[in-house]
Amino acid sequence: MESLLNIFVPLITGMLYFAMAAEVIRVSKIRKFMFGEIGYQKLFAAFIMLGIYFITRPLQNILGPHPMPMIVNSLRQFFIMGIIAPSIFVGILHWVPGESGAPKSSVFASYCIGILMGIIFVLINSMAADGSKIISTIAGLNLYDATWFSGKDVKFQLILIHLICQLVSPAGIILLAAAFVRHRRHTYMLGHIYTNMKTKWRYLETGLIILPGSFILSGLFAMFGRYYTYLWVIYFIGAVIAGGFVLYSIKLAPREKPADLK
Repeated sequence: MESLLNIFVPLITGMLYFAMAAEVIRVSKIRKFMFGEIGYQKLFAAFIMLGIYFITRPLQNILGPHPMPMIVNSLRQFFIMGIIAPSIFVGILHWVPGESGAPKSSVFASYCIGILMGIIFVLINSMAADGSKIISTIAGLNLYDATWFSGKDVKFQLILIHLICQLVSPAGIILLAAAFVRHRRHTYMLGHIYTNMKTKWRYLETGLIILPGSFILSGLFAMFGRYYTYLWVIYFIGAVIAGGFVLYSIKLAPREKPADLK
């Protein structure tokens, strides 16, 4: 069971996101003239980057004891906080009919905030993660996970800062993207022509809420419980569900009875 969780769940999740990215490319060949090629390219990149983030999770466990689990975790979290979350936000700003692109100020601000939160996360991680433990063994290979405050008093302030950083990015930045989609859904003026557009926005918004919602749920368990080894499974499941909603939004035709994807 532990081997399944630590190795196969991340691999399956990553491959699902790569498959979703391929489907985005297929759809974009048909509909890029309506929604813009840049928007589809950025959504494709977001799926690829999320796939890389998920599929590299086992590296935290198989590369050896401390400090390897901490190093890999820091790199992966900086990747999602400083690069992936802002890229999702910028991609959503581009994927809007009638808009020429994302404001440069929004792009700059989202990446600056994400990178800053990522740097703080890495610093906190390096101070708090001071050991590792064996969580499973596969064919003689030990799987390790980082431990915090080994044999020391737990510093709640560091844990709180650690969680707040992740609340800002990736959770907050992706929720901001969801808010933007919600705004577009309620202000869309061509619903009488493109009858499915508001439905597309609704599915996209739902996916963009589920993903950060799963991050927040994991954080609540960590704050009010303790740093359980398998809390990450919560947001992996959330990511699969969220990806399904977003992909359905992308595939859904802008109006009823389309023939372009048949």
